[in-house]
Amino acid sequence: MILSVLVICLLVVILDNTILNVALRTIQGDLDASQSQMQWAVDSYALVFAGLLITMGVAGDRFGRKKLLFFGMTAFGLTSALCSFANSPTTLILFRALMGVGAAAVQPQTLSIIQNVFEPKERPKAIGIWAGASGMAIALGPIAGGALLKYFWWGSVFLVNVPIVLIGVVAIFFLVPESRDPRPQRVDPFGVLLSIAALVILVYGVIEGGNTNDWTSWKSSGAILLGLALLGLFVYLEKRSTHPTIDVTLFTNRHFAAGSFALAMTFFALMGSTFYLAYFLQAVRGYTPLAAGVALIAVAAAVMIASVLAPRLSARFGPRLVTGFGLTLFGCAMISYSFATETMPQWVIEMAMFAMGAGMGLTMTPATNAIMSAVPREKAGAGSAVNNTVRQVAGALGVAFLGSLLAVSFRTHLGETTPATLASQLDQPVSIVSTLPESAQVTPLVRKDTSESIGGALEFAGSAGAALQNRAQLAGSAPADVAELKQHDESLIGAFVADVKSAFVDGMHFASFFAGLAGLLGAAVAFMFFPSRAEFAEHRSAPSESAEPLVAH
Repeated sequence: MILSVLVICLLVVILDNTILNVALRTIQGDLDASQSQMQWAVDSYALVFAGLLITMGVAGDRFGRKKLLFFGMTAFGLTSALCSFANSPTTLILFRALMGVGAAAVQPQTLSIIQNVFEPKERPKAIGIWAGASGMAIALGPIAGGALLKYFWWGSVFLVNVPIVLIGVVAIFFLVPESRDPRPQRVDPFGVLLSIAALVILVYGVIEGGNTNDWTSWKSSGAILLGLALLGLFVYLEKRSTHPTIDVTLFTNRHFAAGSFALAMTFFALMGSTFYLAYFLQAVRGYTPLAAGVALIAVAAAVMIASVLAPRLSARFGPRLVTGFGLTLFGCAMISYSFATETMPQWVIEMAMFAMGAGMGLTMTPATNAIMSAVPREKAGAGSAVNNTVRQVAGALGVAFLGSLLAVSFRTHLGETTPATLASQLDQPVSIVSTLPESAQVTPLVRKDTSESIGGALEFAGSAGAALQNRAQLAGSAPADVAELKQHDESLIGAFVADVKSAFVDGMHFASFFAGLAGLLGAAVAFMFFPSRAEFAEHRSAPSESAEPLVAH
């Protein structure tokens, strides 16, 4: 029953992010927001969430994990309701940042409570279900988002959280036991503030580099270097502190370090590929948001099955083989998208997605268990926070790095077939077109971002088609030559759209290859450093760990 409550808490936090991705275009239109404002609606949440994970994990250890979980769910529900009725981009950005506070309080507590409720023998099964729910939420979010947008307004993607949160907080109160560190150390305020500053600045630099594709500016590379320097200072001071915020020497434990690296590679590739696979299904293959979400059911099903089977397989073959095989399967599935085409059969795509989900499931359960097994029960919140922070930073890096690789390849393969070139062709002869109103001209539609991504290029093509339609309607009062140009112009737009889709697929091939390499690199580390079958069996048979008695309320 306790595990069911924790899964509900985890699902609502992760589902919200993946649901939102489907609704961004609709929200942008209704709030008349710029592309930059919509990016900050996503990034404000990510910055606060990443920055507070360690702080909230440590706070749970000190003040009580149940209290932090209850606070986080309540805050998340209230801010979700506020987001659903946001009437401007600024208020949406502010409420999304506040949602990040609640999410940061929830996620570390779910895993740390599992660590305290379950003994070593049954803990891998519990973590398997927890990991399965995490992966399932990533895949099911687009389905839920597509369904909500089909039948309701965009605010429903936030408002749907409220009833789930209400069920969660009631269940937390009655079912989840309280636990905390029985011998908490003195608070390390400087370490807490330093960890927040380091993570926020680092993630900001990564996000900025990914959004602008300009990694040489101070906003991106400068922020990344400053964040890394502050992170290095944090590690240096924590190693010498008598009351550290987190025990950074945990990374000298090979199982902890290998588990963290395996999860980092998984979420680097997963979040980066989710970014461009959504465009592949919708912009290239023409799926609706709901149909694109349904196509991801294979991922969700595979994650659930593999995550639950992983503990049993680990007991039989050892986490080393299971995780190594899982990451190898995951990496190969990623690389398979290097051979994807616009017209390939759907069943081939589903097979690759099932393999990707199976690899994730076989990886996340033993990797998470390896991390948490190295952490004492009383410090479970800090260990869980490190685990979630690694995932969050790696995911942000994946979106930024793989997205930048795709953008560079996209522009390269697009070559001279740019929106500006098409506009100049469509607005010929100038002597005729210049006499028409601006709504019937294409050149004013060209913006800086129209050649940066498939979304911008296809939006430009749609706007150009609308301008041509206006020309056709004006043909009665304009020179007769205008109407005769219509068929020729439409063929130019059709060829441009085909070139854009082809350039995107080429870029996806390039990015998928590096996503696959990340998975294979993680597999190599797993084969070398993960616990063997004997080590896993020894840990499961260990006596119950000492911990403060759990109090129900």
